[in-house]
Amino acid sequence: MRVRLIFSLKNKGSYLPFHHQYILAQFLKGLIVKGGREEFYNYNFFNFSGLKGQTKVSRSGLHYYSSLVTLVLSSQSEDFMDYLLEQVFATPKVELGNLILVPEYTEIEVEPELETSNKFVCISPLVLIIPAFNEEAGKRFISPDSDEFSDLLYESTLTRMERSGWYTPEQMESFFKFQVVPDMVYVNKLKEQQKKFARIYAVYDMDVKYEVRGYTLPFTLYAAPEVQDFVFKCGLGAFTHKGFGMLDLATHPPGARTKTYKFKREGFVPYKPNERVRQNVAPPAEENDSETESED
Repeated sequence: MRVRLIFSLKNKGSYLPFHHQYILAQFLKGLIVKGGREEFYNYNFFNFSGLKGQTKVSRSGLHYYSSLVTLVLSSQSEDFMDYLLEQVFATPKVELGNLILVPEYTEIEVEPELETSNKFVCISPLVLIIPAFNEEAGKRFISPDSDEFSDLLYESTLTRMERSGWYTPEQMESFFKFQVVPDMVYVNKLKEQQKKFARIYAVYDMDVKYEVRGYTLPFTLYAAPEVQDFVFKCGLGAFTHKGFGMLDLATHPPGARTKTYKFKREGFVPYKPNERVRQNVAPPAEENDSETESED
């Protein structure tokens, strides 16, 4: 299940660092421990996005200007998800970096029907390698169109699926078809524009800081539907429980993508677009004006 957790932002213009997955990971880990259910202390089969909202870039990082911001949480376990959300809504005020947030309500995403071939986009960076302490291997660049790129994702995915205990040995043996094919048109266009699709990110594990290379790019995954479902709900690659490797479909079928979920702050009424009517405030154009502007 994938749930959107919506916060109200109390100090518009405040900012987070560009690469803030570690801040979100520390916040969620604190909530998991705070709740007291020891079976979830080391639970790793969940995933989350970066914080989404209307932002502007400065040297400090991402400044948030929208009234509401969203965090997407995902897991196979409804029990774990509800436990985590209970801890969130038991927290009246959340401070993330310089942001002051209040949890308001939740929406559950309608589960798409995944095929043996799906085009995904990364809504958090995709990490290939878990480095050892005090080594540089995690920062090594691997070309997305290489066999090594796909092979590393295959090995990490199958290892995590086996550790989950959700699949029989016969099923695991059947998951040998796996290929990640990046959208190289997109990648090459970024290169031409001198923009980056691969950056170095900080990850903290057992209070130790690691630096890893993360990739943000669209790609097509060819794999069994069970594998597609696993990576869609639990993330792809390394450090997924630290907020890396969260995916979304590049295109969605028509129809509602979300419906209300059971967690909501008492008294909060979600904004409804049809309750607001835009009013023209610009003065009427003069008849002899040579140029006019049209509204989109």
